[in-house]
Amino acid sequence: MRKKVYVILGLFLLSSIVFAAIKMPKFSKIDSIKKEKRSPAESSEYKDIRIRKFPIAIQCWTFREYSFQEALEKAKALGIDFVQPYPGQALRPDKPEVEFDHNLSEENIQWVQKKLEEHGQHLIAYGVVEFDNTEEDMRKVFDFAKNLGIRTVVAEPKFDDFALLERMVKEYNINVAIHNHPSPSKYARPESVLERIKGLDERIGACVDTGHWMRSGVKPLEGLKMLEGRIIDVHLKDLDAFGVLEAEDVPFGQGKANVHDILAELTNQNFRGYLAVEYEKEADALNPAPPIKKGIEYIKSITYYEGFEEILSWWNGTFSKHGWNHYGPGYFVLDEKTGVLKSQGGMGLLWYSRKKYRDFVLELEFKSSQTDTNSGIFLRIPEIPTSDDYIYHSFEVQIYDCGSGIHKTGAVYDAEAPRSDAFKPTGEWNFCKITFRGDFIHVELNGVEVIGWKAEPRGKIKDFAAAGYIGFQNHDSISPVYFRNIYVKEL
Repeated sequence: MRKKVYVILGLFLLSSIVFAAIKMPKFSKIDSIKKEKRSPAESSEYKDIRIRKFPIAIQCWTFREYSFQEALEKAKALGIDFVQPYPGQALRPDKPEVEFDHNLSEENIQWVQKKLEEHGQHLIAYGVVEFDNTEEDMRKVFDFAKNLGIRTVVAEPKFDDFALLERMVKEYNINVAIHNHPSPSKYARPESVLERIKGLDERIGACVDTGHWMRSGVKPLEGLKMLEGRIIDVHLKDLDAFGVLEAEDVPFGQGKANVHDILAELTNQNFRGYLAVEYEKEADALNPAPPIKKGIEYIKSITYYEGFEEILSWWNGTFSKHGWNHYGPGYFVLDEKTGVLKSQGGMGLLWYSRKKYRDFVLELEFKSSQTDTNSGIFLRIPEIPTSDDYIYHSFEVQIYDCGSGIHKTGAVYDAEAPRSDAFKPTGEWNFCKITFRGDFIHVELNGVEVIGWKAEPRGKIKDFAAAGYIGFQNHDSISPVYFRNIYVKEL
C-alpha cells in the first residue's frame, strides 16, 4: 500500500513540475544570470574573472559639509591619494567665501598645488562642471584643468553639438567624461550618452555613476556593457534599493549594485581608470569615513591581484615595454591597447630588467597559435643576458603542447615533467601561476597543479641562483606565442 502511495505522489509531483515548466515565462539573458547566482555577490558569468586592483579616488562631494582643504585631509586619513573635486565647495575653512572652481585666482591655484604637494595627493578629475558651448567658457575650464594636472573633466553639457568640445579635447589632450544624473537629466540612461559620443574622439566618453543609474532603473552591468570601450571615469556607489529615486548609499557589497560583478566587468573590459568613491547618504554627511572604510575593505577582499605588481606597464591609455629588454634574435610585438605580447623570430629572450626576484608568485596568461608553438617562461635569470649561457643557470617552464615528458607544456624544461596535461586547446588562453619559494617550484595551469618540485640541478641546468630576472622566450615567427596580464607578487 505504502509503495502505491509513493508512486502516485511521485507521478503527481512529476506532472506538476512538467506543467509548471510549460507555463514558466521566458527569461532574458540577464534574468538567467540572476537565477544562476553562486552567492549573493557573485554570478556564474564572472566566477572565473580575476579582479584587477583599481586605484581608489574620492569624489569630494562625499565631504560636502567640509572645505576642499578638509576633504584632502579626510581623504588622506582614509589612505586615499587621488582626489576628484567639484565646483562650488568652499576652498578652505578660514576663507569659506572662496569656492573651489575654475574661476580660482592664480594665487589660490598655487595654494592648491602646495596643499596637494604637502599631502602627496593628486587631482585626477574635476566635476560635475557646467560650461557654455563657447570657446571662451570652455578654455577657462580646460586651462584650469591643465594648470592643476587634471586629466579628466566630468560634465553634463546642456548643448548637443560637441564639435567645439571635441576640438578642445584634441588641443589640450584632456578627457571629457559625460556624467549621468538621474532623470530628468538627458544623460540618465547609457544609450543617451552613447548616442552623443558615438564617432567622436575616444577621449570623449562616459563617467558612469552606478548609484544614479540604479535610481533611474538602469542595471549597472547592462550600462557598463553598453558603454564598453568608452568608459573614462567611474563614480562607484552601492544603494539599498533599485529603481527608487530616494535610495540611499550603503557600504560596497551591502546593497543591490552587485559591486563584485561590476568590478569583474570592468576588469574584463580592461578599464584602466579610477574608482571614485562618492558616498551621499545625508545621515552620514558629517562622518562618512566608517562606511567608506567598510566599502574599501570589501573591495580589497574581492580583488584578486591585491598585493601584485603588473610588470607590463600601462600609462595614459597605452601599454609599453618600458623596463623590458631583449636579448638575441627575434623580438616581441606589443599591442599597446590590449597589452598582448606576440613573439616573432627567434630564438631570443624578452626579460624584465627592473629588478631581480627571489621568492615570488608569477601569474600570467599565455596562448599558443599552433600545437607546436615553442616558448618558455624563464625564472631567476642570474645576470643580464649577454650570451645563451643563461639557459644553464635558470629554470624554464615549458610551453610546447606537442612535446612529451620533461619537454611538454607545464614541465620545468629538461628537469621535471608535469603530472598531467592541464593546458587548453590551441588558440585558447591559459592561466599560469608559478610560485618559486626558496628551492621549491609550484606550477599551476588553469587551476591544476602540474609541478610541485624541490628544485635541483638536472638536465641542462648546472646550477641556479637565489634571485634573478623573469623572461619569456621567442622561438620563431611561424607559430608565435602570446602573453598578457603579467603580475608578480614578492613573498
